[in-house]
Amino acid sequence: MQNNFLTSIRSLKLIEGCKGTQVYAVNPSSTVATAAEKLASLRPTFSLRSKSISQHHHPTNNQHQNYHHRTLSLDSLISTIGLPSPDLIDPSIDPFLRPIEHVDALASSFRSLSSAMSSLASSSLPSSSLCDVHLEHCALLRSIGDPKLLRRALRSARIHSQDIHHKIVLSAWLRFERREDELEPFPSPLNCSPTSPVLECPRAALTSGYAPDVPFDPCPCRCIADPSASSSAPARPPDLAEDDIDLWFSIGDEEIPCVRSRIAALSRPLSTLLYGGFAEACRERINFTLNSISARAMRAVEAFSRGGSLDDYPPDTVLEVLAFANRFCCEGLKATCDSKLASIVRNVDDALLFIDYALEEAAYVLVAACLQVFLRELPRSLQKTEINVILCSPEGRARLAMAGHASFALYYFLSQVAMEEDMTSNTTVMLLERMGECAAPGWQKQLAMHQLGCVMLERGEYKDAQKCFEVAVQEGHAYSVVGVARAKYKKGHKYSAYKLLNSLISEHTSNGWMHQERSLYCNGNEKMTDLSTATELDPILSYPYKYRAVTLAEEDKLGAAVAEISKILGFKVSTDCLELRAWFYLALGSYELALQDIRAILTLDPGYMMFHGKMHGDQLIDALRQYVQPWDMADCWMQLYDRWSAVDDIGSLAVVHQMLTKEPGNSSLRLNCQKAAMHSLRMARNHSTSEHERLIYEGWILYDTGHRKEGLAKAEESIALQRSFEAFFLKAYALADTSLDQASSSKVIQLLEQANSCASDNLRKGQAYNNMGSVYVDCDMLDEAAECYIKALAIKHTRAHQGLARVYYLKNQKKAAYDEMTKLIERAKNNASAYEKRSEYCDRDMARSDLNMASKLDPLRTYPYRYRAAVLMDDHKEKEAITELSRALSFKPDLQLLHLRAAFYDSMGNYAATARDCEAALCIEPDHSDTLELYDRARARAMEQLK
Repeated sequence: MQNNFLTSIRSLKLIEGCKGTQVYAVNPSSTVATAAEKLASLRPTFSLRSKSISQHHHPTNNQHQNYHHRTLSLDSLISTIGLPSPDLIDPSIDPFLRPIEHVDALASSFRSLSSAMSSLASSSLPSSSLCDVHLEHCALLRSIGDPKLLRRALRSARIHSQDIHHKIVLSAWLRFERREDELEPFPSPLNCSPTSPVLECPRAALTSGYAPDVPFDPCPCRCIADPSASSSAPARPPDLAEDDIDLWFSIGDEEIPCVRSRIAALSRPLSTLLYGGFAEACRERINFTLNSISARAMRAVEAFSRGGSLDDYPPDTVLEVLAFANRFCCEGLKATCDSKLASIVRNVDDALLFIDYALEEAAYVLVAACLQVFLRELPRSLQKTEINVILCSPEGRARLAMAGHASFALYYFLSQVAMEEDMTSNTTVMLLERMGECAAPGWQKQLAMHQLGCVMLERGEYKDAQKCFEVAVQEGHAYSVVGVARAKYKKGHKYSAYKLLNSLISEHTSNGWMHQERSLYCNGNEKMTDLSTATELDPILSYPYKYRAVTLAEEDKLGAAVAEISKILGFKVSTDCLELRAWFYLALGSYELALQDIRAILTLDPGYMMFHGKMHGDQLIDALRQYVQPWDMADCWMQLYDRWSAVDDIGSLAVVHQMLTKEPGNSSLRLNCQKAAMHSLRMARNHSTSEHERLIYEGWILYDTGHRKEGLAKAEESIALQRSFEAFFLKAYALADTSLDQASSSKVIQLLEQANSCASDNLRKGQAYNNMGSVYVDCDMLDEAAECYIKALAIKHTRAHQGLARVYYLKNQKKAAYDEMTKLIERAKNNASAYEKRSEYCDRDMARSDLNMASKLDPLRTYPYRYRAAVLMDDHKEKEAITELSRALSFKPDLQLLHLRAAFYDSMGNYAATARDCEAALCIEPDHSDTLELYDRARARAMEQLK
């Protein structure tokens, strides 16, 4: 099957946001296999743990002889670019709200949400602040870096939106965040697919009203598409009887007969005109020639006065009627014109045609319909000058405000899109300025000014950047002090910047980013001390590793530099760190390893520019390709198999890149973070040469976006056309995730056996055997499970060691389980998850040693902290246990860590701290039953203490 290696490793997903310098990994942390973890074992996955590379593979002598003249060219390139400079790797300032105390901020956000919900429950009217509270919650969660939490907060904000404006903004925002989930790269902006969430429906967004309890009714798009839906033609107005005519409007040479009472009923001004003290009240014929309305439009007004409809009239006539309605304050007529025109806006061209009329006449729904199209076409729509003027300019904001469509939420969304596209563009600056104009005091002003400061700093406008950051600080955002200090430093006031960070550290609990920032403003031992403290407090900050590595390289200690930067690459894969290591490899002459890292970079970010933006990665690959042994597709398959077996994730990424470039039709396919993984699947689907292949890729896309049943149906359709490993594997995977009973487990095993009966390779067969073993374990069929794991190991599926160890453990063969995990550690060096798992199969001292190693290799794994804290509590060392958990929580707010610390506080009688940690945990996961129970108990006990 074409592209079958995509299926083999289709779940090679690095963490979200891998393009930036702040990359957060998410690791399983529980030792007890939950239902989700059992299901996850069915999916072919790569670990994120980088295998440390200790051997440098140099070109052979023959290669040096054949390409000696080319080597001079590469040497010339290397001598030109030199080694990376410490001055050019300064960390960027995070362009989002960053609280000093994450836990306190999360707890406060939970209390605000709870208070707003209580206010809503006690009032018959919806609380206008609830949507804003959820939006604030979303802004806070951005610093955690979990896209699922962000989307949940946005969904909640959309559910509690009262007006059409916030509905269209938040629906478009949700759709933008989910843009990589679509089968087509540029779907129609105003059409819902069968699997589109109803909260993203464009027609539902244009419906007024507030109904938070029924957000999941079938969306209007599907109701319209449903042939069984009733559709009756609009009622025509009754004919105008001659006896009723008592008024004529003269427009040019034409006269429009009307019923005076019906026209007067359209508005108070018309009633006063026709029945008040004006001369027209006594006339049967009124000249309307100079009132800027055509005879056709006046006939439409007359027809509306009888039937209340404008369905028979074209858009240009309705626009005239809209102007008439505004002139004479005919609210009902205006609302009908507004809705009629809004219903025919289907694309950007329509929106551009109507937007000026809509803004001029303050047609709320029509402006909403046009604005919705612009928002759902982001970021492309910002490239159109006409749209840019409306959305970005002060005049455009004023016009939108007159129509009721200028809000903080609108410019917050637009600014996020613009910053993602080009942080230093004029468009980004203008949108952030508009955002600041709409911002209310407090968190909105903090965010707007902090982000504008970040953009100004990137643009080199340090004076303006400092002013923006200072406003953010005055509004209460302490993290913006970092921006003030950086702007002063860029202006040459290094000592002033140093004093600012000193004050920040002395006034607050130290955080890693504080010491990282202060290190920029000092030298020598003091700088290295700050960097060491930063790593100790927050080991996931990349700058300290990068600076230490560059410093070692400057001292001509390139091997040590590689080792230093490889530490963070072992648990946090990011393009900037990979580039730095590739740079060191080039200086060492280790071209194969340099090429490997560069290929991995381009798999993560196809447009990446190397050497501080001086050279595209593809150009460097072309320069290096001639110095290494070329591979054909068969070689690539062997290399991928070897790297998969060795749990070498970066090496596997590099091989994937090379395999994709060898198939020009699929050269755009990428397997990387979630965003690009969806793009890869979509492109694979578009390049499929047969129907059954296309169905498989569509099935995986549907499965990954939460549509399990639809994905299962696609697999069944593919099997009906042609039996293949990929189709059976997809069906087994989807079935296992939709049902966990005994019958379905047997079916899953049968499907995996059928998959292995189809033509395939050892890489995929090993995955299938490993997954079969997992299902057998869940069914308590341990002998069958062991047989499957042994088969997988026989074809070098290294990860099966972990499954086999679990079987031994369940058979009460703890020593055999320990030995099996030792084999995995030996094959996959620096694999933190293997050390963590092995700790379950040994005594306390050995477990502690393994978990310390796991924390050293991957500080993001939370189980080691929880285990050590539990041991300390067992030894009655409560303060030390709290400290252990707090150490991890300072850089990784985690549900399980928070729940455990809350439980510890509860056992110590500190109910206020218990409640705070529970609130922070519930801010992350509102429905966590154990935390809810602990929270209620802690509050009850706190109330008893007050009595």
